[in-house]
Amino acid sequence: MAALHGRREEASSRGGPGGGRVIDYLRVSITDRCNFRCVYCMPAEGVRFKDHSRILTYEEIVRFTWAAADLGITRVRVTGGEPLARKQSQDLVAMLAAVPGVKDLALTTNGYLLEEYAAALRAAGLSRINISIDSLDPDRFSRITRGARLEKVLAGLERALEVGFSPVKVNVVMLDGIEDDLDEFVAVCMEMPVHVRFIEFMPVGRRRGGIWKFVPRQRVLDALGRYGELSPAHSPQGGGPARYFRFQGARGTIGFISSMSDHFCSECNRLRLTADGKLRNCLFSDNEIDVVPYINGDMEELQQVILRSINGKRFDRLGEESGGRTMAQIGG
Repeated sequence: MAALHGRREEASSRGGPGGGRVIDYLRVSITDRCNFRCVYCMPAEGVRFKDHSRILTYEEIVRFTWAAADLGITRVRVTGGEPLARKQSQDLVAMLAAVPGVKDLALTTNGYLLEEYAAALRAAGLSRINISIDSLDPDRFSRITRGARLEKVLAGLERALEVGFSPVKVNVVMLDGIEDDLDEFVAVCMEMPVHVRFIEFMPVGRRRGGIWKFVPRQRVLDALGRYGELSPAHSPQGGGPARYFRFQGARGTIGFISSMSDHFCSECNRLRLTADGKLRNCLFSDNEIDVVPYINGDMEELQQVILRSINGKRFDRLGEESGGRTMAQIGG
């Protein structure tokens, strides 16, 4: 592996049309399965999941991450589907935390199983956690998720804070009617050290996806004006595309990820590895490289494949039609 350290410089200096952009963030989907059926993500009947034999093993995920970290990847986020739905996910977290070069290890979850697993994830070396909660009204939450119980997710949020995760971020996809939830979300960021991020819906996989109506950032930002003045705030740890604000006296912040109305393709620094071993350099493009044939072979050959993806990365793909996979199948 030592002989390959020079490729880290090659990856950053040949970062494709981005003019030498450093690609340092890897999102790793560990399962395409999810225990929710959110209306904007899946059809009511769900989607056909991959057979377990076609999903990367934990050892294969770690080997890929090791190769990517040697090329300059320093931040890794574990995603799904729902990552905690895969057995012993805390074991994978411990393995990834031990990969040389990985300085920041995070996980995105729907929170349904988090009360049970938060302590184990923290002990395994997980740095940060994001929890997706699209409504704080139990009935609306149940409608959006097609049957999930909000109180179980909120118990997971409280447990994450108890075991010491910081920052804890709550991801809220802005759906029609979001204004009815603002009282509760503002109360959360005022009273708890929680960073609430409102996210414009990205129509990824919309040929298979569910029900959605685009709600722009400005609509919610305007509605938040009735709660007081929002001042620009420093980004909590993570360095992603969100822009943050704070109400006076608040313990947490309000953030916006404006993926559609103010897209951030030009700032993108990430790669995505799907649960079945496909490497994607853009969420909005169905172009993928199958790394399964390389992942258990020669490490240098695997790194050449990763470099090919990095160096083929474009930064203007928002207008492309992405319909091959749902967001749950890609990993977000």
